[in-house]
Formats: sequence, structure tokens, C-alpha cells
Amino acid sequence: MPKFIDTHPMEPFTEQQLRDLQNAPADEFGVSHHDILFSKKDNLIYCVLEAPNAEAIHKHHAKAGIACDWIHEVESTRSK
Repeated sequence: MPKFIDTHPMEPFTEQQLRDLQNAPADEFGVSHHDILFSKKDNLIYCVLEAPNAEAIHKHHAKAGIACDWIHEVESTRSK
């Protein structure tokens, strides 16, 4: 499945909510969290997601009331 990275504000999420999301199953859009990186100081989250396409990423975040600053498809050196 393709991987994407995006960024958006951390608010309104708490650190615990992000940790819970990390292990959540794929949602109805086919999006699952590969990794979630965050900076409380900068109020930023960087999501590394697996998804069928960028549109699924937009829908995933819109459902949570979040708009991404940007989304890029990426490749990983990490093996599964």
C-alpha cells in the first residue's frame, strides 16, 4: 500500500490520543498509521500513513475535523 506523510496542527489531539491512534485498525477509507511524529512545542503533527491514495488521507483527516497543510506520497527504506 502506498505511504504518505502529512502535517497539521497537533491541537486538538493529546499525546495519549495520538498513542491510541497509532495502533488503531485501518479506517473506512483504508487509512492506517505507520508512524505519528509530533512536537508539542511547535504544535505540529507529522503523520506517516498507509492509504490507497491522497484523497483517502484528506477524508481521514476531514472526519477528525483537521485540514492538512500538505500531503506527499513517500517511499520508506524500512522493510515490513
